[in-house]
Amino acid sequence: MPKTLPLILAGLAATIATAATPAFAQSRGDWTLGVGVHQVNPKSDNGALDGTALGLGRLPVEVDSDISPTVTLEYFIADDMGIEVLAALPFKHEISIDGVGIVGETKQLPPVVSFQYHFNSAGKVSPFLGAGINYTAFFSEESKGALAGTRLKLEDSWGLAAHAGLDFKVGDRGALRVDVRWADIDAKVEVNGAKLGSANIDPLVYGAAYVWKF
Repeated sequence: MPKTLPLILAGLAATIATAATPAFAQSRGDWTLGVGVHQVNPKSDNGALDGTALGLGRLPVEVDSDISPTVTLEYFIADDMGIEVLAALPFKHEISIDGVGIVGETKQLPPVVSFQYHFNSAGKVSPFLGAGINYTAFFSEESKGALAGTRLKLEDSWGLAAHAGLDFKVGDRGALRVDVRWADIDAKVEVNGAKLGSANIDPLVYGAAYVWKF
């Protein structure tokens, strides 16, 4: 998947910012709905599995990136302070072993609940920071290549999550958002019931969305 998405989003945000107008301050009791697209980009080193049970040795793992539509809903419990829920359509990732190639793929859903604080929410540009909990559900695993015909399983994961971004105001109730997230995702891997260890995915998630206040 393309690695240039963060640069594209930054350029788009800079363009929109020149036309932004202040009027998007969030007050207690407000809700916002965001609709956008995000790229899940796992870290470059996803650890290694123990392939002894399969007659193999150390298996360095790589998990590729994917892009999918996303939705956020945030409720403001106080002025500038909100609780946000992130949802998305499934992301699909290919799983590779160094020197072996693609050995499987999986789909995942990564809902996140975050507590967030918005700075300068009445200005043209409003930064925000958030922290919360991520739950990643893996499903539709499929083995391929050297592992074709085996039963591949990734266990669901709980972990911490962080969120940062900028809102560029584009009207009384609208803003263009660019953001980045991080999530602690460690998925235990099984092949034919044999436990091989964990894949340390820990992705950065880049994206853009349009946010409505209501």
